Amino acid sequence: MKNMTLGNIAEAVSGVLHTEALSDIADAHITERCAEGVVIDSRKAGKDYIFIATRGERVDGHSFIRQVFDAGALGVICEKAPKDPRGAYILVEDSFQALKDVAEYYRRQLDIRVVGITGSVGKTSTKEFVASVLSKGFRVLKTQGNLNNEVGLPLTVLQIREDCEIAVLEMGISDFGEMHRLSRIARPDVCLITNIGQCHLENLGSRDGILKAKTEIFDYMQEGGQVCLNSDDDKLATIREVRGSIPVFFGSGRNSAVYADNYENRGLMGSRARIHIRKTIGDNDAQTDFVAEIPLPGEHMLYNALAAATVGALFGLKPQQIQAGIRDVEAVGGRSHVIRTDRLILIDDCYNANPVSMKAAIDLLYMTDASDMAGAQKMADVSAASDDPVEAAPHKKMRKAAILGDMFELGADEAALHREVGVYAAQKDIDVVICVGKLCRNMYDGARSVDNPSVRPYYYESKEALYTDIGEIIHDGDIVLVKASHGMHFEEIIERLS
Repeated sequence: MKNMTLGNIAEAVSGVLHTEALSDIADAHITERCAEGVVIDSRKAGKDYIFIATRGERVDGHSFIRQVFDAGALGVICEKAPKDPRGAYILVEDSFQALKDVAEYYRRQLDIRVVGITGSVGKTSTKEFVASVLSKGFRVLKTQGNLNNEVGLPLTVLQIREDCEIAVLEMGISDFGEMHRLSRIARPDVCLITNIGQCHLENLGSRDGILKAKTEIFDYMQEGGQVCLNSDDDKLATIREVRGSIPVFFGSGRNSAVYADNYENRGLMGSRARIHIRKTIGDNDAQTDFVAEIPLPGEHMLYNALAAATVGALFGLKPQQIQAGIRDVEAVGGRSHVIRTDRLILIDDCYNANPVSMKAAIDLLYMTDASDMAGAQKMADVSAASDDPVEAAPHKKMRKAAILGDMFELGADEAALHREVGVYAAQKDIDVVICVGKLCRNMYDGARSVDNPSVRPYYYESKEALYTDIGEIIHDGDIVLVKASHGMHFEEIIERLS
């Protein structure tokens, strides 16, 4: 890792370097070596790594300092001196702050470009699209899993190596000031905002508050950096200039720099559209267009593809490269991930939820026609071979079921917003609407309030209560959407059903 010596790190984190345990000449040179990596998980601290000892709710990293030195660690950053130091350590007041400080220092040593992605909905999927497109022309590192906050983002930055050309970083927040601090670490060359929806209202108050918090990403944008915004979002459309940079807009309208037409929704098979890129973007000397095969389901995935096409064009990729990157994107578990079993088709969208993403997922379920899908036909073939006369009908209508859970951090309007989702699901003719969680009582009431005899709503206060009846409610051949805020841990439901 470039310039990541113990002395430089100690200065970056405003800590005190202790080398008393370094006894011989060989050890003395250890302070001149560069670290191979920086981690907060002691199990990942190999030879010449820096281990940052942090205090968690259940585990105190200071308890593992001896083990990391035994594994060959270069040094340790800690809040209290080890009882038996076996190597160099840097004493700091706050280990989590030190993590951010060392990541900020390391970012400044790297000659790479960074794409920072934020927004209320679609950050992770957009990150996957952008990284897939850019990988057709560059060596790319992207955020893994949910490492997008004030712990995850620094860890991601610290994974970048000198052979990387572009880092695609997802940046998630829940309060004011967080994005300012993330931007200071990431120092993005391109800032991409997907949309301004209804999430984290408990802290941010309103969509205007969300806009204010999300646009803190511009605070440390690199000189000459570029901004990519969704023109179909009414809040983002008001942004006309950012530190001398004119935003590049993508969206459904022809007034956008990157837009689409001839859209074809293919249900769980994804979609197809013609994407147009104006000649003013990147190195294009003429407007270009191409047919994009979008493999992930849902109309909202079109915006992710448009965002990726915009970034790809800004980085000078050819239309064929952008087209290939969109075609090759893969789903991330918990985000519109389709799982086909021999009994069910599952739409695993349980990573997170807010009213906007809930409705988008319900739209996906509503639009899905499983009769022409290979997975559905396989189930029909199995049913046709059954001795059960009911199960033996290969062309029977496949029911659509939604297992929906609480949406967190919605503030004072949480009851009304849950009820609104329940009404929406019932109006979309979802056959079975299962509402799980204390807040979802409101969603259940909303679904019941709609005069639609074809919809059967159910309510359970907990997952455990649902498990008692789930085998009776969900039938073989159903298409099942599973979605809730991450804290509901609905991945457990996915595991049971799959």
